[in-house]
Amino acid sequence: MDRTKRSTLAVGILLVLVGAYFVAANLVPEFRDWVNITLSWPLIIVAVGAGLLVLGLLVGAPEMAIPAVIVAGIGGILYYQNLTNNWASWSYMWTLIPGLSGLGMLLSKLLGGRGEHTVRSALDTIGTSLVMFVIFGAFFGAFKMLGLYWPLLLVAAGVLLGIRALIRR
Repeated sequence: MDRTKRSTLAVGILLVLVGAYFVAANLVPEFRDWVNITLSWPLIIVAVGAGLLVLGLLVGAPEMAIPAVIVAGIGGILYYQNLTNNWASWSYMWTLIPGLSGLGMLLSKLLGGRGEHTVRSALDTIGTSLVMFVIFGAFFGAFKMLGLYWPLLLVAAGVLLGIRALIRR
């Protein structure tokens, strides 16, 4: 992708984000209360992640999508924790960070990145992150709503890993 296309894409993404904010603010009056600065300070971190992505597009480094997604994802986790006041969830939420890097690898490939990351390695990273999330979340009581059936998530993850190992080339 040449520099002009990247710049146009970056400006387009920025316009879409700003426009989406104003559309949401006009259509849903409660949105302005929801995006209250006292509750939404983590959105500044999400914005920094978006800025990293735009910067990467402007300079022709689609691999910047990886740290951009990680930073924005951490901002999203902090937003959830700040909104719900569930700060103890960090005991298992940190396991989502490797998955965020996997999502960043996928986005990097989508944007034309030529790094050594493959789609398979990105999906492996995401899968490992989700399995760790389930294990740590179960250990720290995040899945109480599933009652006695939360171990079925672990069984399903084990079955998927077993099948994957059998069909691996």
